[in-house]
Amino acid sequence: MLLPDRINKLIGRAMHDYAMLADGDKVLVAVSGGIDSLLLVHVLAAWLKKAPLTYTLFPVHVDMAGSAENPSSYVHTLKQILRHIGLNLQVFHVPAGAKMQEDGCFSCARARRSVLFAAAKEQGCNKLALGHHMDDIIETFLLNLTCAGNISTMRPSQSLFDGRLTVIRPFAYIEKKDIEELAHQQMLFALATCCAQDGKSMRAAAKRLAADIYVRIPGAKKSIFAALGNVRRDYLLNATTGI
Repeated sequence: MLLPDRINKLIGRAMHDYAMLADGDKVLVAVSGGIDSLLLVHVLAAWLKKAPLTYTLFPVHVDMAGSAENPSSYVHTLKQILRHIGLNLQVFHVPAGAKMQEDGCFSCARARRSVLFAAAKEQGCNKLALGHHMDDIIETFLLNLTCAGNISTMRPSQSLFDGRLTVIRPFAYIEKKDIEELAHQQMLFALATCCAQDGKSMRAAAKRLAADIYVRIPGAKKSIFAALGNVRRDYLLNATTGI
């Protein structure tokens, strides 16, 4: 896979800025079936052939709608895509009752994360690679701001469990449109989503809010992303119990 120079540099810069990969890493790669994660696993597999370090990839998929006995219809295709680049996809399922609660996206994300953390522990992985990009990071900030009442987002690299596992997001510095263009060039297409809330969730609302801001305020995307690393705590409120 040959990446455009600009994209290759942005991914490399994110990797360097956050020390995402080291020699000997065992990397669990979350592959949802969307183009972000499909492109990520292809990029990590391609980089493995030319990088000055060695790491091992363990691609996994969390089948949120299916079960071991009755997997979702797209799972077979997803396995074939990964076999084409020499990787074996492992499929995990969410325990019944843990898939969707009243808080929608938040409970779904928690359930998926729990399965991924357990899979990383089972496989002995010290890194968990996710396909989140700049737009995801900004939209998560808006989602947390408007729905959870806090100022936070997804970090490009975050150490968990006393350093036993580090979540990495190599696409943190690139935009969704870049991923879409690259995926099209590589003939990668998103598989059917199993999200019952697709287009109706709070995350979808945050995505629409972000899109509206970008239209109304030129340059807002880069400014918001920069702001997430430029927090002036002296100009924020003290913690309160609410109004």
